[in-house]
Amino acid sequence: MAAKRAFPKTKSDSVFGQARKQPKMFRAGLYARVSTNDQQTLPMQSRAMREYAARRGWMIAVQAREVGSGAAKREAREKLLEAARRREIDVVLVWRLDRWGRSVTDLLATLQELEHLGVGFVSLTEALDLTTPAGRAMAGLLAVFAAFEREILGERTRAGLAHARQNGKRLGRPATAAAHASEIGKLYRAGVSKSEIARRLQIGRTSVRRVLGANR
Repeated sequence: MAAKRAFPKTKSDSVFGQARKQPKMFRAGLYARVSTNDQQTLPMQSRAMREYAARRGWMIAVQAREVGSGAAKREAREKLLEAARRREIDVVLVWRLDRWGRSVTDLLATLQELEHLGVGFVSLTEALDLTTPAGRAMAGLLAVFAAFEREILGERTRAGLAHARQNGKRLGRPATAAAHASEIGKLYRAGVSKSEIARRLQIGRTSVRRVLGANR
């Protein structure tokens, strides 16, 4: 009796006659930022993020780099957010939280937008991964800190205003030329020149001429 011929088993790409879905590869957007005096760390940040993305099996779709102070407008970050809004990336990867957010409030606002867009966020230094339940719980703590920051800023502003009032400092917009209309008229009738009136009252010469023209 002839022996049965053995054939090598092939891995099927179908399950019960249906095509097997291939796992989706995450498209990562990398963001690195350094201050003007700390540019030597930029390659280190980028290398660490590329290695992390490779370990997670992510495809690097966008790489954004910026050099500048924290207060400066972050155009590269905005371009990365635009890519997220266009659904061109699935996760944002940063080196450290303060590289991404200007403040706790700003950080929270951008994280909330990314969450609304369905885009994950990972910060290497803090091991913050908002694609996991634990990371999302930490984001809730950030919301508490953001509210705390706003309250502290409000208290400082109110305290500063109260201190200024106690020292006799006048608050609000400076008095306009109209408030000096009577005095402007008296000085002008006394023969004081328009430029001298402006100097004495610390207002513009154009304002002096406007008041005098209106009183004619």
